[in-house]
Amino acid sequence: MSKLDEWLGRASLRDRIDELERECERLRERYEAESDRRREAVRERQTAEERVNRLEDRIAQLEGELDRHDDDGDDLTYRRRETLRGDRLVDILSRLDSLRTEPESVLTASIEPDAVPESVASALGDRARLATDAAPCLVVVDDAGLVSVALDGPLPVDVEPTWSDRIEFDPSRFRPAGPHFLALVRSDRFAIGRYDGTERVEYAGFESDVKGAHSKGGFSQARFERIREEQIDDHVAQARAAIEDVRDEAADLPLYLAGQRNVLDELADQLDPGPTALAAVDATGETERALDDAHRSFWSTELLVI
Repeated sequence: MSKLDEWLGRASLRDRIDELERECERLRERYEAESDRRREAVRERQTAEERVNRLEDRIAQLEGELDRHDDDGDDLTYRRRETLRGDRLVDILSRLDSLRTEPESVLTASIEPDAVPESVASALGDRARLATDAAPCLVVVDDAGLVSVALDGPLPVDVEPTWSDRIEFDPSRFRPAGPHFLALVRSDRFAIGRYDGTERVEYAGFESDVKGAHSKGGFSQARFERIREEQIDDHVAQARAAIEDVRDEAADLPLYLAGQRNVLDELADQLDPGPTALAAVDATGETERALDDAHRSFWSTELLVI
């Protein structure tokens, strides 16, 4: 420090400046230390909050599982369901048919109402009731839980419970393959087609004059119903005769019936041999178009993800 600074009184000012700068540096270091501690506290709080959230989610998950176990399975539902037909049906059946895995890893079994095989019940656990609800059906489940489905198709299947490296089923039981007859029968119309796979190659059909509703004037209710039943009986007799005519030409072909349930059952009882399978379908409109609609509806499969 120069003599000039002392004479001008600058020395004390410089000392004061140095002291303030040191104090400022101490305060800056203290602030930075407090900021570091604050940031660390914020990080610790955020970490603690994240852990609390994870624990709360896990608790909620476990409580949900506990509720499901306590509930006797009354709220069980299929994870997904879809009606398969046409190209979509072919695609899904092809996927299932192509599945390959380790030996004894895939279980295939047909299920009848109120008769779930022990192996299926063991594989599905508390969801086995869903297989029962879908019966009769074909159930497929693998030991890893990647595949767990029921197929409710148009034709009966008979597969003993089998553990294998693939799904043991015949895709032709779920889609039209080869020549066959399919007849549409309703109380007022009939149609029959000869098919080769999905293609119709022959057709015959007719409509009958069947009373559709009771007219309030004239006939009594009882007389109206009697006349209507007689007309339906005549219609069913004509349908039987038409089926017998086409069967004379190809008696070995399978016959499938589709249409109105009460008329289906009556016609099926009169046929000898009886139909290979029948199904109630909602096919209306012009007779030939309704037949093709009935064919598509008959050859459909309900896919239920268990």
